[in-house]
Amino acid sequence: MAMKYTRFERARIIGARALQIAMGAPILIETPTGVVDPIEIATREFERAAIPITVTREIGARPGAPSS
Repeated sequence: MAMKYTRFERARIIGARALQIAMGAPILIETPTGVVDPIEIATREFERAAIPITVTREIGARPGAPSS
């Protein structure tokens, strides 16, 4: 079952991957000719679940819940 990410997790994953691509990391998907923007490439990788980044959450944690 695929994990559902919050908008903040999605932004963090795409941003981190775009930085990696901008610094010379290999691109993990086939990109159309002319697509050179790291954010666009990272977004396409995210949509195809090709990004090797994981998110670890605490058990019982809820987004937006106050921490104790």
